[in-house]
Amino acid sequence: MPCTTVLFGKKATNDGSTMIARTDDGFFDVKKLIVVTPDKQPKKYKSKISHVEIELPAEPLRYTSCPSVSDEHGIWAATGINDANVGMTATETITSNPRVLAADPLVIYKKAESRRKKETPGGIGEEDMVVLVLPYIRTAREGVRRLGALLEKYGTYESNGIAFNDSDEVWWLETIGGHHWIARKVPDEVCVINPNQFGMDSFDLEDALGRQKNHMCSKDLREFIKDNMLDLNQGGAFNPRDIFGSRTDMDHIYNTPRAWFMGRYLAPYSRKWDGPDAEFGPESDNIPWCLVPDRKVTAEDMKYLLSSHYQGTPYDPYINRDTGTRGMYRSIGINRTGVTGICQIRNGVPDEIKGILWISFGSTTFSPPLPLYTNVNSFPDYLSKVTLDTSTENFYWSCRLIGALADPIFSSTAQMVERYHGALAVKARMIINEYDRKMKESGDFSLTAEANRKLCELAKKETVDALNKILLESSKHMKNGYNRADN
Repeated sequence: MPCTTVLFGKKATNDGSTMIARTDDGFFDVKKLIVVTPDKQPKKYKSKISHVEIELPAEPLRYTSCPSVSDEHGIWAATGINDANVGMTATETITSNPRVLAADPLVIYKKAESRRKKETPGGIGEEDMVVLVLPYIRTAREGVRRLGALLEKYGTYESNGIAFNDSDEVWWLETIGGHHWIARKVPDEVCVINPNQFGMDSFDLEDALGRQKNHMCSKDLREFIKDNMLDLNQGGAFNPRDIFGSRTDMDHIYNTPRAWFMGRYLAPYSRKWDGPDAEFGPESDNIPWCLVPDRKVTAEDMKYLLSSHYQGTPYDPYINRDTGTRGMYRSIGINRTGVTGICQIRNGVPDEIKGILWISFGSTTFSPPLPLYTNVNSFPDYLSKVTLDTSTENFYWSCRLIGALADPIFSSTAQMVERYHGALAVKARMIINEYDRKMKESGDFSLTAEANRKLCELAKKETVDALNKILLESSKHMKNGYNRADN
């Protein structure tokens, strides 16, 4: 699924938390937010796409999940935080190249050719990974190890990137062909920007095959590279992007411009992104996978990055004048996003309230992120009881409606959307601050459920108010409008 991933290390953020986030850009997938308690986790898992069957460990942890409302094509849990305060987002669809895919082909499901023959199951993919991994890990590092073992045993039918975080570490794993993989601990002081491409541009193979302090990979990766003559690096360098990734014309339209915009936002002073002498342009192949931001970053910065549409550049699809480049690159805040989740694991607070999931439904350009405590047994109906039919009784559909109404008249509604997002952000932060204080003082961490109810009541109030205003403005711009005074 085309998506955009952003990762923040703990020394890059204003409050010392780690954050991982991804836009889940399917095809207008109807999504909800639920809690999966241990009694609801299956003991045996079967994928609907690949038909692979996997026995699951005993004693799973409770975890949050953002599944599709319809299970016709599987669960697609997308993102979540578990009871041990470990976050996961899966997956970022990434690119590869023919040399890698020929050397280690993807594991594709094959239907039985006749009744007498058996089908051949495929590997695991985006449909499966959160359910197979998140309930069974207690650190981000454990997430890499469990997923890596599953990939080596069952393979995968697609190329993907997966992120994990706990209060101390952030890890990023990228698949290589059908069974190989590579993973790196995100340096604490950096931000990672990864838009639908194989991302990592440096890697310590000796560490990965030895101490595994900051790097991990499949056990035979060195031999795999050598035996298949995959190494394109010069002068003894080891750039995995050059070995396992892609460099195509489509990347320059669909992928690299997103990395350029995000890097431009995060490091506007220390690096040069514009003009004839720019270090990096929208179609540069060497935009860094990670960089130190020019200032500490916040959840609001992550939201801005993931909702962007090249504002302030000639590539903005909403720009009023025709620049000749308007809308030529794929926006990050795209129309078909189903859900966006920011998994924030905080430091300096009790374990019971470390996990905050910022949830946003629909196009991130128009939908605000709502922060929620994850140490709960369920979420309010406004988030969890989503129907396949349009309804203003849940956050998902209300956000979708605002986006569809505001987009055609962006210049008339942009300020309304901005005020809506700002009001919700301020008031939601106030509720989180209030309940953090209450729970620290009282030791009653069951108040997380009460806080989430208040947050959903706030979200509904602000969303209905914004919807009312945007609907009225949209109605004024209908093509069949006519007044007697028009004559």
